[in-house]
Amino acid sequence: MDKPEAAGLAGAGAGVRARPDEGPLARIRRLLEPDPRLCERVCSTSAEWEGRVFSVELLDVALPDGSHGRRELVRHHGGAGVGAIREDGCICLVRQFRVALGRVSLEIPAGRLEPGEDGPRCAARELGEETGLVAGRLEPVARSLGSPGFTDEATQVFLAYELSAGSSHPDEGELVDVAWVPLDEVLAGIRAGLIDDGKTIVAAQAAALRAHGLA
Repeated sequence: MDKPEAAGLAGAGAGVRARPDEGPLARIRRLLEPDPRLCERVCSTSAEWEGRVFSVELLDVALPDGSHGRRELVRHHGGAGVGAIREDGCICLVRQFRVALGRVSLEIPAGRLEPGEDGPRCAARELGEETGLVAGRLEPVARSLGSPGFTDEATQVFLAYELSAGSSHPDEGELVDVAWVPLDEVLAGIRAGLIDDGKTIVAAQAAALRAHGLA
């Protein structure tokens, strides 16, 4: 058996309610508290592969029902992405061929964290490298997990405003084309499944909320 038995768990968290004297995030925090009915205990870890961008581990875990399971995990240093918003409401996207997809993808500028680098610094660096833009103001909007079922990769997403032009200098072997797209067209592209990059969806939705004064 590879997963804990779900019987008796469906809807178990529905009764978790925030008390009147607590803030709006109290229910969310309580739903995220450790639960012995769900927790998996790591019994052993085997390093399978180490690469420049990520590493792969094989874990043996003990499940709450007494059985054991195997987890294949990708460890990643994390990264940052930035949605640069021009005064006319257009957002800066980069066109890049993704060999994993076999096609061109439209994404916000982004990249992985360098050793000792924090999210804002990474976002500003990637924005400059890929587009030549310099942001006068960076606003954090979310921390997005790529696929928590098998990787700990996390991308910090920012919006950038008060932009000025600099010079771009992409990494060696990184070929990108910059496009300014009206935000409503980006949202339409997301709904149509044409823009399907997770960090780009997060940034566009956040920009739309801010444009309408909802965030």
